[in-house]
Amino acid sequence: MRKRVGLVAFIGVGLAVALALAFFVSPQASSKPDGLNKVAIDKGFADEEQGHRLEGVPTAGYAVEGVDDDRTSTGLAGVIGVTVTFAIAAGLFLVVKRTGRSGA
Repeated sequence: MRKRVGLVAFIGVGLAVALALAFFVSPQASSKPDGLNKVAIDKGFADEEQGHRLEGVPTAGYAVEGVDDDRTSTGLAGVIGVTVTFAIAAGLFLVVKRTGRSGA
């Protein structure tokens, strides 16, 4: 039982740290282009960029639609991203765990 409580506490603290970092640190990220964006600018084909299917979602562009403050909007988008990722990972864990039990 103690081992289970330790694991739950570890996951809870990890999630809290990830949420805090997403909200407070993500607004500090550099606005300069990086990776493929930088290469596209340097090579001169950045103007040929096309939109993607998810550009209309409320959190597109690392911001939350309807929130006027840029820093808060970016922080909330980070929190939403962490929460969705955690929920998907937890769901997959439960499915795999349940599948493993029935197969044993």
